[in-house]
Amino acid sequence: MYKWKSRVRFSEIGEDKRLTLDGILNYFQDSSTFHSEDIGNGIDVVEALQRVWVLSSWQIVVNEYPKIGEKIKLGTWPYDFNRFFGGRNFIMYGEDGKVLAYANSLWTYLNSENGRPARVDDQILELYKLEPKYDMEYADRKIALPEEMTAQNAFPVEVYHLDTNHHVNNGQYVKMAGAYLPHGFEIAQMRAEYKKSALLGDMIYPKVAVETDKVVVSLDDEAGNAFTVVEFTKRA
Repeated sequence: MYKWKSRVRFSEIGEDKRLTLDGILNYFQDSSTFHSEDIGNGIDVVEALQRVWVLSSWQIVVNEYPKIGEKIKLGTWPYDFNRFFGGRNFIMYGEDGKVLAYANSLWTYLNSENGRPARVDDQILELYKLEPKYDMEYADRKIALPEEMTAQNAFPVEVYHLDTNHHVNNGQYVKMAGAYLPHGFEIAQMRAEYKKSALLGDMIYPKVAVETDKVVVSLDDEAGNAFTVVEFTKRA
């Protein structure tokens, strides 16, 4: 397991003085980035191969949101490489060793020139040590859409939504979807299914379904095809 430590910053908290879901997702995303950089398989190395890892799905479970100033420990490890797919787990511990949050993620390895899946390079495989999958309840990668969803106002993709791959960062989709949560909705689990990349200037047309214990948001293109679908489950 790749490990590193941090501390919850004021810039990462919400109204309740606790780390937000966005903050947890960003810590997990940073964990995989730091891991790859530290073993010699960082962004520049992958770019030189004309390859890119693109996230296919997230499943993040939150037991407890840490408070401002709290010291935290992060861990991540890959558990599977299968042709052009990869699976990776994440975990966040409190200072006392308690598991605050954990996650599963599925990734697709793409040729950055044509956008098609590419077999994971041998030199990449040699750098990572596979470890057993985390003991958690794994949800399906695909998210079923409710029959009735309400269309919301469309908005454009802005420069600040983009990452180094020049498309909307996976965390930005979750932040967009989170804008439709009812006030006071405490997230116990978030699932995101990434279908296609939104680029600068694209318009996003949200559809939302609010149910008793969950909210589903589909972020679509003009034709009604989803860029990303996000499901938030409420804490009981």
